[in-house]
Amino acid sequence: MILESGAKARTVKKYLGKGWMVEACNGHVQDLPSRGNGKGRSKAMWASNGDNLPDPPWDWTEGAEKVVGRMLEKASEKGVEEVYIATDPDREGEFIAWRLSILFSDYPVVKRVAFNEITKSAVNDSLQQSGEIDMNLVDAAKVRRFVDRLVGYRCSRFSKSWSLASMGRVQTPTLGFVVDRELEREAHVPIEYHSVHVDSDVVRFNVRFHEKGDDDAWTDDSGKHRADRTADTSLAETAFEALNDADSISIISVKEGKTNRNPQPPFTTDTLLQASSSSLGWSVAKTSRVASSLYNSGHVTYIRTDSTRTNPSAREKVREYIRSEFGEDHLGPGALGSDAKKGSGNVQDAHEAIRPTRPERDKIDVGADERRLYGLIWARFAASQMSSSVRERRDLRATVSGLEKPLAGTASWRVHTGWEAVYAKFHGDVRTSPPEFALQEGSHWEIPSSDENPTMVTDETKPPKRYTESSIVQEMKKAQIGRPSTYVSTVSKLSSRGYVVVEGASLIPTESGRTMWLDVVPYYNDQGDSEGLFSPEFTSDMEDSLDKIEHGGTVGKEIWDGFVEEFRAMHNHALERKRENPTPKQIALLESRVVHLSEDQREKLLSGKAIGELTGDEARSAIEQLYEDNNGHFPASEKQLDLIVKLSDQIGMGLDSVLEKAGVADLTELTGGSEGTASELISEMIAMSRDLPATAPQVDLVNKLSEQHELPLKEVLAIAGVREINEMSKSDASTIINEMKKRKRRRAGRS
Repeated sequence: MILESGAKARTVKKYLGKGWMVEACNGHVQDLPSRGNGKGRSKAMWASNGDNLPDPPWDWTEGAEKVVGRMLEKASEKGVEEVYIATDPDREGEFIAWRLSILFSDYPVVKRVAFNEITKSAVNDSLQQSGEIDMNLVDAAKVRRFVDRLVGYRCSRFSKSWSLASMGRVQTPTLGFVVDRELEREAHVPIEYHSVHVDSDVVRFNVRFHEKGDDDAWTDDSGKHRADRTADTSLAETAFEALNDADSISIISVKEGKTNRNPQPPFTTDTLLQASSSSLGWSVAKTSRVASSLYNSGHVTYIRTDSTRTNPSAREKVREYIRSEFGEDHLGPGALGSDAKKGSGNVQDAHEAIRPTRPERDKIDVGADERRLYGLIWARFAASQMSSSVRERRDLRATVSGLEKPLAGTASWRVHTGWEAVYAKFHGDVRTSPPEFALQEGSHWEIPSSDENPTMVTDETKPPKRYTESSIVQEMKKAQIGRPSTYVSTVSKLSSRGYVVVEGASLIPTESGRTMWLDVVPYYNDQGDSEGLFSPEFTSDMEDSLDKIEHGGTVGKEIWDGFVEEFRAMHNHALERKRENPTPKQIALLESRVVHLSEDQREKLLSGKAIGELTGDEARSAIEQLYEDNNGHFPASEKQLDLIVKLSDQIGMGLDSVLEKAGVADLTELTGGSEGTASELISEMIAMSRDLPATAPQVDLVNKLSEQHELPLKEVLAIAGVREINEMSKSDASTIINEMKKRKRRRAGRS
């Protein structure tokens, strides 16, 4: 049996026992050619072949050829006859299974098995129901790859004119949410207000200054009325003084009521990421990593899902636990979790919700982080089968001597715990008894006097909150862009590619992020009547199309061919618009060069115009002319020269000796560009630096990684073909460190 992660393979091995080889392929084994090789760079898209999707040259992913080779060799030695491919039960897992089925096609029996949870019964059941590769799923994965590669390759090359890293089909509209929110914050005009309140017996009474419809009613910048706020400073001060002078408030009306709080459905991927952020304070990356560990160890069901459907047997087990622990009155109707959410768009409902595989156990013997997250997942699933919590509620109106304005407060206390019984450790203290003072008209409530009671607050309205990692996932789900398997990677890309910074929990767009969304994206989004390429609507429609391919509702070739045609029109439109004005990169290049020209040369080169007055075509022509005038080369850039000086210091070679290698006597004689002498010299110096002995920090890190992975040092050094640590070069150390980090990520599972 072949699975994706080593952790999952170890769990499954315990269930299968003797007679089985259980191996891990470590994720994708073959994929589209990388941009770095000739095949990937020469053609970013492929033409459809007759009635079929394109058949590009699938390349090995890094290290996969050795992994698969070892598996094939071992299987041959042990006389394997049947191969069961048990990669994850989703599009990506099916794609991996498809490539593996081809690589293992010489075996007489190659079957696809899938399980939503890694338990003995689920694994055995999957063997009884083994089948073939689902080519609808594979085609959906293929089209997603083709579309993302086409967009990523063509548009990223387009964005390089602004010196930006990349553009992506889902990544870029997600960035748009972050930038647009920042613009809202900057446009926010604060509105000052005053509020006055007094506390009595844990009930807060707010002064109601203005009722809705009053001429001086206070509203915020969205038009929402707030009776407890006023812009009248004198009125607020009068109210505060009256409360300060009073020793009690008089209740003038009591409105009785009850409040039911209903439990929520079991977790989907997005709600788990949000809940762990709010309840545990975790990043989405940490939640994904810990959840993967729980899944691979067989403790929870598959963690990439947008369904709230759960297994009837699992629901019955947790209901028995609830009945035993809390009593029959804590059981709810059990409707939540029995079906996928109704009325929500783009729900694939391919898997169950995220739930414990053994619902009768609210605790498991795992590490601290896994235990905390498991507790949250268990509580959410158990709560979905429990009764609503119930609170008595009293809406109170009161007066105080010397104050014309009334006060309003709400007394609330819980009378039935319901589902909150399993959420006690995630919630704060809850009031379970009524106030001491009488809840009836005419009663008097004492005002405990202190420096903070009563209180007058003077503040101003705040701008909308920035997105956090968890709230941007919520926005992606709401806009129906991305899928459970892409939420975490999309958020990570925004940060790693320099478009946002994470400050505390907030996502803040960088200058590069603003430039991308405000300057570059409009070339693709301003498309007349059609939706823009990077609009949430266009992205959502594509996700819907991929779902239709997956479920057999449409043919993958039709979606791909239609997208190619639409994209070509959008891309050509963007290129035409780009020719109208010079890009920032062109402007910067011209500005850095024309300062070295005489006035006559500048006049001739720019046709008498200022650089900012040039069209894009004119700027390109001027740059080409500069290139020809310099015999095909520009002078080396400041960045190149700084790097040469830095590398010279690192390898301990004098600058004169370094320049001698390039056949020049001065830095100014070096030529720039990717094929210039500066670039050649930098490549040579980097190669020289790699052969230098490893640095002390590198040696320390290699030793540390050896201990962390519980591997003998010789085995770790063998990764780079080194026998002794004192023989290790800087390049060897980098190879070892990168490989050990990859192994750590593989163990954590495919995120």
